[in-house]
Amino acid sequence: MKKGFTLIELLLVIGIIAILASIVIVAINPTKQLGDARDAQRRSDVNTILNAVYQYSIDFDGTLPGDIPTGTAKPICLGTVTGTDCTTTAVGVDLSALLGDYVVSIPADPQNTSATVTGYTIVKDANGRITVEATPEQAADISVTR
Repeated sequence: MKKGFTLIELLLVIGIIAILASIVIVAINPTKQLGDARDAQRRSDVNTILNAVYQYSIDFDGTLPGDIPTGTAKPICLGTVTGTDCTTTAVGVDLSALLGDYVVSIPADPQNTSATVTGYTIVKDANGRITVEATPEQAADISVTR
């Protein structure tokens, strides 16, 4: 008599391994974990930009850097803006005055592929409060107003 496993025993073991592997993959969910990490970076970047804007404002007696719009949010440009355009299609805000003393570089979205805009927007409301926003990957909004 030969010793070994029957076909039923092998199929049962393979089925159990497949079920356990699917449970582990669902529990870990690497896509969500990476999305959460990028959203955490976006929250940090939004706070960095807003802190730099307010530090600049404090140092220059309430004057804000760039041409921060009132009412309608504009994209924040990477580096100096030529005229008022970051690109040929989007009018943006030049925060290059913050470079050096307030930030080493203007933060950009972790998945940003643009060479001219950061992926973040900035706007000033009627009361003079500044809001910086980012587009999240997960459900939570990423917006800070001061």
